[in-house]
Amino acid sequence: MTSPSLETVRLFLHVIAAAVWVGGQVVLGALVPTIRRVAPDALKAVARAYARVAWPAFGVLVVTGLWNLMAIDVTALDTAQQATVLVHVAIGLLSGMFAAVHSFGNSRAALAVGGALGLLSALGAMFVGVLASTPG
Repeated sequence: MTSPSLETVRLFLHVIAAAVWVGGQVVLGALVPTIRRVAPDALKAVARAYARVAWPAFGVLVVTGLWNLMAIDVTALDTAQQATVLVHVAIGLLSGMFAAVHSFGNSRAALAVGGALGLLSALGAMFVGVLASTPG
């Protein structure tokens, strides 16, 4: 069996945090209609409970993302790889920004737009992150 390394731990933490951040949004989004129908008063409590897990996961994503960047020589990457890494970081930050609009917004529009764009940008960041980490 291959021995784990610090790089393995760093990438595992980044991937598990992304799974919580992105996967949690997908699952919660799928559950919202049922929660609204069965227990509409519970929706805010469920969202707050998810936020207590999601925001720390986003923090782990930021920290491990910076750690990932420090572990590579970005200047040694070709222009296309550099652009892909930059787009990944930018979309990831947009995901956090839109999620904050959703979390702290007071209007239905802020909740809807922040939630939708937060999920779409989270999915985009995950896709571009996979793209950035695959050779070729």
